[in-house]
Amino acid sequence: MIESKTLQSRSGEFYGAWIICFLVVRVARLNTDINERIWQVVLLIPEGKVSTYGDVAHKSGLPGAARRVGRALKGLPEDTLIPWHRVVNSQGRISLPEGSASQYTQRERLEAEGVGFKANKSIDLNRYRWD
Repeated sequence: MIESKTLQSRSGEFYGAWIICFLVVRVARLNTDINERIWQVVLLIPEGKVSTYGDVAHKSGLPGAARRVGRALKGLPEDTLIPWHRVVNSQGRISLPEGSASQYTQRERLEAEGVGFKANKSIDLNRYRWD
């Protein structure tokens, strides 16, 4: 026969583990919801325009969360249809590592859409920024 203290201990462990699992699932779902909001805003950026990480965060209802936008875009699959390449930093520059394949791809896609780059490798946000 199991002693009542042992049963209570096991019961507490079960409920503790259940609560942790619930919270993990809840946080994962919240992150998915945030990602989806960010992706929906990025989908709205028209061809030939760019938006900054901060602008996307603000339009997603997450003011001040520019880094969160970067994290959401980083998690996109390689074959995504979401135009991640239209998001640049607040100086109008590509934030990907210099010389990387991703940086080359982003610049190539933007130029194909008619977005011009200055000599200092930045984009004129006054001209190309999506409002």
